[in-house]
Amino acid sequence: MANKVNKRLKIKRRIRGRLSGTAERPRLSVFKSNTAITAQLIDDEKGHTMLTVSSREINAEAKSANIALATEVGKKVAEKATAAGVSAVVFDRNGYLYHGKVKALADGAREAGLKF
Repeated sequence: MANKVNKRLKIKRRIRGRLSGTAERPRLSVFKSNTAITAQLIDDEKGHTMLTVSSREINAEAKSANIALATEVGKKVAEKATAAGVSAVVFDRNGYLYHGKVKALADGAREAGLKF
């Protein structure tokens, strides 16, 4: 188990070495746990989180985040981003494979109008 986590963190560090978010084009960072999926818009120049959306906000009774819920999180983060004046983001998959829930979140954000 520790090897799986360490492998993801190693990939995460490699990705973060190349990606950086600005105020005009913040970084859309995704985090998955066993029970939820969370997306954040981060301005790396200032070092602060602009907004965050979790599957817990959308459906607090859900025992785990599924692909449909991840899509809703993507749509909600795009909705909040456009309200904050952000139309384009840099996608940070955070060491996770671009598959399943992570892909569903990205597709939901694109569908709601965010540009990657």
